Amino acid sequence: MGSRCLPLLSAFCLSCPEKASCFNDTHCVCNNGYESTSGRKYFTESYEKCEDIDECKTGQAKCKQTSYCRNEIGSYYCSCVPDVPLFNWVAGIFKINHAKCYEHTGKNTQPSENIWTTLRNNGSKEHIAKEATQRLESIESAIWNYSFTSLGKHKNPELDIVYETKTCNETSEKTVLEAGNNTMDIDCADAFKRTTRAKNVALITYGSLGDILDGSFFSDRRGTVDIKMNSHVVSGTIGVEKKVYLSKPVFLTFKHTQPGGARTKQLCVYWEGSQEGGSWSTEGCTLVGSNESYTVCKCFHLSSFAVLVALVPEADPILAVITYVGLSLSLLCLLLAALTFLLCKAIQNTSTSLHLQLCICLFLAHLLFLTGIDQTEPEVLCSIIAGVLHYLYLASFTWMLLIGLQLFLTVRNLRVANYTSAGRFKKRFMYPLGYGIPALIVAVSAAVGHKNYGTYTHCWLKLDKGFIWSFMGPVALIILINFTFYFQILWILRNKLSSLNKEVSTIQDTRVMTFKAIAQLFILGCSWSLGFFMVDEVGKTIGSVVAYMFTIINVLQGVLIFVVYCLFNRQVRMEYKKWFRGMQKGLEIENTEVSRSTAHTRVEEPGKSTEFFHKGDTAPAQPQPGTHPVTVF
Repeated sequence: MGSRCLPLLSAFCLSCPEKASCFNDTHCVCNNGYESTSGRKYFTESYEKCEDIDECKTGQAKCKQTSYCRNEIGSYYCSCVPDVPLFNWVAGIFKINHAKCYEHTGKNTQPSENIWTTLRNNGSKEHIAKEATQRLESIESAIWNYSFTSLGKHKNPELDIVYETKTCNETSEKTVLEAGNNTMDIDCADAFKRTTRAKNVALITYGSLGDILDGSFFSDRRGTVDIKMNSHVVSGTIGVEKKVYLSKPVFLTFKHTQPGGARTKQLCVYWEGSQEGGSWSTEGCTLVGSNESYTVCKCFHLSSFAVLVALVPEADPILAVITYVGLSLSLLCLLLAALTFLLCKAIQNTSTSLHLQLCICLFLAHLLFLTGIDQTEPEVLCSIIAGVLHYLYLASFTWMLLIGLQLFLTVRNLRVANYTSAGRFKKRFMYPLGYGIPALIVAVSAAVGHKNYGTYTHCWLKLDKGFIWSFMGPVALIILINFTFYFQILWILRNKLSSLNKEVSTIQDTRVMTFKAIAQLFILGCSWSLGFFMVDEVGKTIGSVVAYMFTIINVLQGVLIFVVYCLFNRQVRMEYKKWFRGMQKGLEIENTEVSRSTAHTRVEEPGKSTEFFHKGDTAPAQPQPGTHPVTVF
């Protein structure tokens, strides 16, 4: 009978409730940290439940009196800041689970943790940022208050910090603090001029906070491949909770946590807390200098700071050579084209005036691109260069639009543009439109997003957040409008050429102008149209092909404009021949005059030499025929 009961008894273990386990193959028992709702230790009913025990309320927790007991599901922990009673209040807010917080009862306590390691995997990024902001403010306030008790250098393993506190010397403006191989140079007179608080200042270095608030909390990528933390996080405080703005900068020297490289860029950042959490920002902080081991920053406020390292994309050396050689050649051709439009009076009209402005804008844009596209420091200068490039390239496309409009009006009226009173009237509006429209676009763009001018690698518009459409949008619209103009022009010419024989020459000239304008549209529009395909989604191989096509067509714009509008123009070629013939005649005349002068000099030199050698000799004068000698007394 007893043998038959054993399987029946063991069956009770199969239906143990959650948080319970089988005991002795006969009963169920709640796991450690739990108790049954009936209060029994052993039970067999499947409807029994195991609930969490609050060891802190029941007195089962073995925490020291100075520790804070915190209940967890199925367990508990004791939180304290051992050895530093002044900071023990921090453990009442944050989890600091340390072995010294427990009574020595032989209990296997949980491993020691600091307030930062408990934050690492505790919720979303927004929650981590918000908690980190609160803890930074609390620690800064505690350290500053503690400075009245003990000045100097200290460390706290539980908070994982090292810090130094000083009292500002009234006789010395500069005060230097050092903590964890990081230093802060602060002008105390400037820092305390807006407050009446005691003149104590503190520098705090956090050992593991940089592993939590890493580069992922920095959103301003601006053309970089990856961003990582490259220093410990430090805080500078004078006891004021809010961010303190300074008229004289504070200089911070950070020791790198990893060596730099050729394709890296150091970024000086500060922690900007917000209601949503917080993030790293470069506002108010600039890079002073950097080497393999240290980076020096200057900031115009007090807060928490760090150094981030940005990995920039590797430049293609072949593309760089194509860019510099091609742009140099384009600059020469644009200069020759501008001089031709300006000095060649035989071809001067409204059309050449428009092309002159186009050449000037492209020349200035290419020149600035060649000399300033890589001038990323200082940041303000880079933003200005990006804004000017934005304006000059938009102005180039605006003049191209006006060229298309002028050609359309010319073909519609079946006349070639010249300087009539109507042409002069149109010229009044030509310059305001050509330079005013791009100025308006750039002004609005700068007002809406001035921070989007300049990246960490180039002085151009940021590609993220859609700001690039402040350039690509107007460009796409101009290309579309010009294509509409040129299709209508070709349609008009097709109809008129078959019906008006007496104006064949006029229409033929206009067709040539239309062909050149379409070629120009291809030159300028095609290159920037390729820019729409220079995105990561097209793949590396296709992206490289598009990049090469974009670069080659772009850098040869000036060459193609000079060839199409100057070398292909019969009148311009005739003027060039006149100039060259005039130069040849001038050289020939100059060479003839030099030859005559040289020959005349050679004829005179023998006579002078004979006169010199026979100057002291006397000889009888030979009378000329038909004359008589005269004797002088």
